[in-house]
Amino acid sequence: MLEKFIHHVRENKILDVNAYYLLAVSGGIDSVALAHLLERAGFGFGMVHCNFQLRGEESEGDEAFVRQLAADLGVEIMVKRFDTEAYRAEQGGSVQMAARDLRYAWFSALMDKHTADGVILAHHADDQVETVLLNLLRGTGIEGVYGMADIREGFIRPLLPFTRKEIADFVKKEELTWREDSSNEKDDYKRNFLRHRIIPLLHELDPKSGDILHEGFSRIKDTGKAFSSLFQKWKKEYVKEEKGFEYLCYQDIEGLSGQKSLLYYWLKPRGFSYMQVKDMMRSKLRQESGKLFISDRYILNLDRDRFILGPGKEETGDIPLEKYDIGFELGESKYIMLTIPLPQDIDRSVENAMIDKDLLDFPLLVRGWREGDKFCPLGMKNFKKLSDFLIDLKVPLIEKRSVKVLCSGENVVWVIGYRLDDRFKVSGATRSVLYIKKAENV
Repeated sequence: MLEKFIHHVRENKILDVNAYYLLAVSGGIDSVALAHLLERAGFGFGMVHCNFQLRGEESEGDEAFVRQLAADLGVEIMVKRFDTEAYRAEQGGSVQMAARDLRYAWFSALMDKHTADGVILAHHADDQVETVLLNLLRGTGIEGVYGMADIREGFIRPLLPFTRKEIADFVKKEELTWREDSSNEKDDYKRNFLRHRIIPLLHELDPKSGDILHEGFSRIKDTGKAFSSLFQKWKKEYVKEEKGFEYLCYQDIEGLSGQKSLLYYWLKPRGFSYMQVKDMMRSKLRQESGKLFISDRYILNLDRDRFILGPGKEETGDIPLEKYDIGFELGESKYIMLTIPLPQDIDRSVENAMIDKDLLDFPLLVRGWREGDKFCPLGMKNFKKLSDFLIDLKVPLIEKRSVKVLCSGENVVWVIGYRLDDRFKVSGATRSVLYIKKAENV
């Protein structure tokens, strides 16, 4: 096994003889075998051991065993003791998840401090099968079949091609000792249930089931990579961005195979679930225009002919503007305020505003629009409710939430980015102009 191990880590550039690693050692057969393999292969490493204090004297025995193993191999060791039960009570969830969170948080902290070039974990081929099956039972998509990676974010798993039997045979041949974790024999954990009951049945069905599953997972993983590449090209072509929103027209997804998958992989990074995506597609078919779907940070709006994705938290802060202020910011947009004489050419862009400054009462106020707001749109002589104005423009609901107005006293002077109030427009009698201009247009 030693020769196969050395060939694997060198051929695939998993470990570097010039690097220094930390090996997570529980005292179990897998991590003990890996410690001896690393030592005999000439890799530089130290050990880290987590004492979760969950099994009384047994936990203390594990710690003592690992300390002795480090001494026998002549490597340094770091041990951290956790109050796992207290952490679980505070955070909720299972004891296993609490231990996992504590373990990986410590390992990550060690890497952040540059204590080592990576943390080595002793997961093997059978662990990989269990992990993938657990992922599928949780309802994960294609990523669940990827399983654990050889190297990811500093965590290194050089035993993934090796089975539990290969490791056991190596330990037996080398007459190595290890510690048995009594909790591994219990079937009340999902992983142990799979390990002790389900996977043996698969081996009974076909002794090569492990190899067959690995090959199948590998092929699916490769298919996933191909899909990811094609998805990125599709997204770049059809998902448009403007003013902090993303847009996907229905016509650019209709008729395509795997519509839900395309939609899901667009929205997944924004916190949306696959179940929400299924609901979105149903709402789209029912033509439920205006329907909103919410994640922790984003909102998706079903408009008349497109999906619109935008930030979930509405900006509610008011911005007072004094006479001599030089600008303000709205989200990612910056506006410059200039006082100029009446120009020969009037800037009629809805992105900017030229206002008769003498008609304004300072301080001005930039705020979110409200129900009941009304103004006299430029070119009209009568007042119009702002809500009706936005409806006439067919402004989607998600975009309405971010509409801001510039006010002078109780009067709406400018619906920012949409329309100026006719009462405040510049005219031949204007002496001083307040020119508000988006910074990118300067």
